[in-house]
Amino acid sequence: MFLAFLIFAGLFVFNDMSRRKCANFRSCEESLKLSVNNSEVGTFSGRKILPPSIDLSYGTFEADVLGEAADIGEKHIYVDLGTQTLRAYEGDKLFMETVISSGKWGKTPTGEFKIWEKLRATKMSGGSGADYYYLPNVPFVMFFSNNEVAAGRGFSLHGTYWHNNFGYPMSHGCVNMRIIDAEKLYNWVGPVAEGNVTLSTADNPGTVVTIYGQAPI
Repeated sequence: MFLAFLIFAGLFVFNDMSRRKCANFRSCEESLKLSVNNSEVGTFSGRKILPPSIDLSYGTFEADVLGEAADIGEKHIYVDLGTQTLRAYEGDKLFMETVISSGKWGKTPTGEFKIWEKLRATKMSGGSGADYYYLPNVPFVMFFSNNEVAAGRGFSLHGTYWHNNFGYPMSHGCVNMRIIDAEKLYNWVGPVAEGNVTLSTADNPGTVVTIYGQAPI
């Protein structure tokens, strides 16, 4: 009888975990797609926030000149949760360094990942009660995943307009960046953008992202 109870409890936990598979629990399907609505108002921590207006004619970006990337070195992003900083390198050359905000209401995963999709903008929402957030027009979104953290969970690096508390955990699991920094990184990382939605391929691979350390409490 006790064994049957343990099996039932285990199945319940498994099913609950399988349903809660997304970084943005309420709408991970939305947050994996291009979404722009310049008339909506956002909500974060009980406050109404006006999102930035998104221009989908933002532009296209040219791929690296043949041989140029090899001459400089492979691109690699490092996110240090302990210091809440991001560093991007081309080989041994530092391309950029900036403060970020990692997970506070949900953990940012650690490990080595690859960027699998880039979106010019999307919608993110989740939480409940005082933790509820609804954020249209999240700009310069770079989704990352690996064999242990599925792409469908919706973890990403992205621009952030709803707070300015960078250097401290403030997200639900994603890596928040200042919009100006996210734009710079978005234009630099692979896959090279092919419009407002770009998926990585063998010919246009995603940049490696290494996340490590322990975020401060």
